[in-house]
Amino acid sequence: MFRAPPLPRTFDAALRDLNAERPADRASAVRDLVPHAEQARDQVLRALQKALRSDKAAEVRSAAATALADLDATEALSELLLAVEDEDPFVRQMAIAALGELGDSRATERLRRALSDDRAEVRFQAVMAYARVVASREDALLALLAATRDRDALVVHIALRMTEELAEGDGAKGRPDPRVIERARALLGHASSGVRVIAALLVADGDDARVRSILIKAADGEEPKAHREDLAAAIELAGALGLEAARAGLERRAFGGLLSFRRDPLAWHARVALARMGHERARREILRELGDRGRDGRTLAVAAAGRAQLEAARDPIAAMKGDPTRADPNAVEEALAALAVKEPSAMIPVQPCQP
Repeated sequence: MFRAPPLPRTFDAALRDLNAERPADRASAVRDLVPHAEQARDQVLRALQKALRSDKAAEVRSAAATALADLDATEALSELLLAVEDEDPFVRQMAIAALGELGDSRATERLRRALSDDRAEVRFQAVMAYARVVASREDALLALLAATRDRDALVVHIALRMTEELAEGDGAKGRPDPRVIERARALLGHASSGVRVIAALLVADGDDARVRSILIKAADGEEPKAHREDLAAAIELAGALGLEAARAGLERRAFGGLLSFRRDPLAWHARVALARMGHERARREILRELGDRGRDGRTLAVAAAGRAQLEAARDPIAAMKGDPTRADPNAVEEALAALAVKEPSAMIPVQPCQP
């Protein structure tokens, strides 16, 4: 039988249910407290801090840590620092993640220690958090470079990913520090597919045979264990670099093969890559979809045209400017800005996958 989802609790009900018998009810009450902070921030923060500090259930304590991060509750810094020592590993992870979200430099030393924790899951969260709280960009970079030598592949991957975030925030036009690129080159032969692919994205050098090989394999579906967002970016980078050896794999992803019965989840990115390479069918389909009947379809076509550098799409996209019913205004602005760049960089930023 269909049941409508329960309505969020009122403030009084959420406070009441923090004392409920079932841990799941208490955790749910913690989450329902967050929207009420606009009217009763002090009370909400006190309740969340108490839950983090003293609730017997790990799921409630972890929910409280996340809620404090959602509220940017620097007032709870001391409780979050204590929670890094929680007996439950997931609570520790959520406390570290919350400290990173808060970005308060007072957490620097505690997070620095967490970078060398014996537990990989703690190091993983610490890599993200430390780079966001440390005041010195150089200290952040050195910590990330050290983490790329971690014995755990997931820690190495997130360290490389964080170097991108660091580059985007320092005015270097999104290009990583040369030391990062040098380290990424050394990781192109890593045993982990996920590490290899993101390393290739950071190097982004079409003259490097190892980079070309990794990108071609990504297009052909031979790096299936890499992170999906990285695969999407690798596919687009193959197009930006004009790798003809990737064309067949990109066509299979974009249009399917004779025995293909389902759409490739990265078909959108493959079509963008092909269009960037001058592929006539891919270009034609993107241009045609600028006239799609649905706003979502037009928005996706606008984004694809911008990323594929389709000059023929400039006027149709410009005609949508100022009319949010035609396409998402941000997508229109980004596409027009991309088309205005005469010599676009081959580096493709990692972005969420399109449908």
